[in-house]
Amino acid sequence: MKHNFKAIEKKWQAAWEKDEIFKAVDGSDKPKFYGLVEFPYPSGAGMHVGHIKAYSSVEVVSRKRRMQGYNVLFPIGFDAFGLPTENYAVKTNTHPRKITDDNIKKFTTQLKSVGFSFDYSRTIDTTQEDYYKWTQWIFLKMFEKGLVFRDKTLVNYCPHCKVVLSNEDSQGGKCDICDTDVIQKEKDVWYLRITEYADKLLEGLEGLDFPENIKQQQVNWIGKSKGAFVNFTLDGIEDKLEIYTTRPDTLCGVTFMVIAPEHPYIDKYADKISNMDAIMAYRAECQKKSEFERTQLVSKDKTGVRVEGFDAINPITGKKIPVFISDYVMMGYGTGAIMAVPAHDQRDWDFATKFGIDIIPVIEGGDVTKEAYTGEGNMINSEFLNGLNNKKDSIDRMIQELEKLGCGKAGVQFKMKDWAFNRQRYWGEPIPIVHCPTCGDVAVPFEELPLKLPVMDKFEPGTDGESPLARVESFVNCKCPKCGGAAKRETDTMPQWAGSSWYFLRYIDPHNDNEFAAMDKLNYWMPVDWYNGGMEHVTRHLIYSRFWHHFLYDLGVVNTPEPYKKRSAQGMILGEDGQKMSKSRGNVIDPLDIVDAYGADTLRTYVLFMGDYGAAAPWSDASVRGCKRFLERFAGLTDIVTDEANSESIETGIHKTIKKVSEDIEAMKYNTAIAAMMGLLNDIIAEGHITKDNLVLLVKILAPFAPHLCEEMYAELGGEGYVSLSAWPEFDPAKIVESTIEIAVQVNGKLKATIKIPNGCEKDEALSIAKADASVAGAIEGKNLVKEIYVPNKIVNLVVK
Repeated sequence: MKHNFKAIEKKWQAAWEKDEIFKAVDGSDKPKFYGLVEFPYPSGAGMHVGHIKAYSSVEVVSRKRRMQGYNVLFPIGFDAFGLPTENYAVKTNTHPRKITDDNIKKFTTQLKSVGFSFDYSRTIDTTQEDYYKWTQWIFLKMFEKGLVFRDKTLVNYCPHCKVVLSNEDSQGGKCDICDTDVIQKEKDVWYLRITEYADKLLEGLEGLDFPENIKQQQVNWIGKSKGAFVNFTLDGIEDKLEIYTTRPDTLCGVTFMVIAPEHPYIDKYADKISNMDAIMAYRAECQKKSEFERTQLVSKDKTGVRVEGFDAINPITGKKIPVFISDYVMMGYGTGAIMAVPAHDQRDWDFATKFGIDIIPVIEGGDVTKEAYTGEGNMINSEFLNGLNNKKDSIDRMIQELEKLGCGKAGVQFKMKDWAFNRQRYWGEPIPIVHCPTCGDVAVPFEELPLKLPVMDKFEPGTDGESPLARVESFVNCKCPKCGGAAKRETDTMPQWAGSSWYFLRYIDPHNDNEFAAMDKLNYWMPVDWYNGGMEHVTRHLIYSRFWHHFLYDLGVVNTPEPYKKRSAQGMILGEDGQKMSKSRGNVIDPLDIVDAYGADTLRTYVLFMGDYGAAAPWSDASVRGCKRFLERFAGLTDIVTDEANSESIETGIHKTIKKVSEDIEAMKYNTAIAAMMGLLNDIIAEGHITKDNLVLLVKILAPFAPHLCEEMYAELGGEGYVSLSAWPEFDPAKIVESTIEIAVQVNGKLKATIKIPNGCEKDEALSIAKADASVAGAIEGKNLVKEIYVPNKIVNLVVK
């Protein structure tokens, strides 16, 4: 029977929606499965094939779980605040609300056209007031618990988007949104104390089913290190200079100090510094450089200025050492000061060589006149450490000495910085804080949430990085919630990451006006059983959302410390040229074009068949057509249904394929699952017939991949209800054991034949069948048979002379 794929797809999509077969039921007696995908940003361009691949893994698993009898929550929503929409609003003079609503409508239509089994009754939009009310609520709870603070600091600033960016949003010194070089700008910044949760975020990784590379990226981003805080006395000044080092054992090799050009001691002791003009000029140059340029470009030429006004004193040797400012030290990292050991750190060696500073080796090995020695060895030139050759012993002994002298102590530091949590734009959640000249920073009362975005028609940011909200006097001017006096609202908005840090919780109870989610529903659904997303978010969204969840757990309003039980990631789909897809290269594939040309089931099957799910793979139009032919041939099986029993080999193949597909879906080996079905299809067509019961089994295992076609075939075969809700097939262990098997026969180690023998047959029978083969008989005729070897079910080897 010829099947019209397009007509079938529309028919079954309408039926699924009418009967709400993918609607999750809160508190069902069934076992639950919560499958999650990273919700999309609804851009005007609509979906791309990357979205299809990203959602297809948990889609297939969710469909399989329903058939296995689970109550499945597989939701979708939209992460819709952010710069792209606002930039488009400015460009087109269209309100971001309209742009967002139009884009969400377009995305939803596209998602439905591909047949994703989302529960659309739980769709969320982070820009809706009933959603961001709870984003603001969580923020205020953090403020209440001391996890929110405000500080003046140098920030990454995009001069094009006119917005402050976090390190995560400006990696490589470029703005994530527009790719403009970021610059440094001093500004009041709101922070979340994510560093308070660094240990919990590290410890929480234990026991999670995350790929090792994802865990390692999180570990590296958090960057926990053990070492010591050491106070260096400054000659003639009361203040001390605190540094943190992971190698306190090398203190005797410290020959200079470096502080950030912005270090407060520069301004505090300006009257003691004779070269302030040079220092201020250097500071001005540093402000033109991005944080990435200052901290990451380790091979660049070292620059700096000596502070002519005070020296430091090495607390172990008592020697005076010079203090420099240099751009590679920043106030936001550690203490804003470092000790320099040029003999054993290449960056310090380069600096010392340029400025003619002493280089004193304290670890034996290498030639420090040529380069820094960074290996291990016996301690030298180090007083009480001399002769020790174990790094841990040396570090522990030095820390004991520092504590005895009262100038240092053991400590821990993290590479991860507190989270810069404000943006100077309109399209974001308003930060619910009021600035009162009497009371300071005051929280908007919980009962007044949501603090709504005011209606505006001009969204251009201010010339000095000021939020557009600052122009709305009716929003800015308010009464202090504490004293009732005249006050002003915070005009910055939250970053886009805010709404995505807890969205998986709102899916559980999306229409609740009284709390972000009821505890009985959280107890039923959480944690998320399987979460799939992109590798580009494992050091941003994944850490941020785990942080928020740990906080909510400590608050007692969620039931699990970790939100996600399992995390997986898809590989990128490349263009047919093997390059990353981009409009400029002209190699972008529109998924809707594939649906129009070949059908949604073909697209769904192909994106999972194209290779290892976690690896990048190039698009291939020829392979797309191959998947379409596979589905057409599979659909044709209804024409060869008979009552005649299938051969034993086909029966075995069917049950082996059920077993393989079941296991491969769990292992994310979707391509080999599909390949197994393709191979079996060839065997069945070669045999020429299939029983109705056997075809129903095959329709069921293909259904998660190509659900529209399988619904149609299931109905044609007399199946009741929906194949999407039918029972997942179980393989029969007895049927996957073949009655006959092929084994190799060797004579003197050389292959002479392959023979079929009964599975598990005895040695005598196997040898008889082997010797009866014409090729084997010819090879041993007239020769002396020295040895007969039989490895059961594997090989016969005859040794002759």
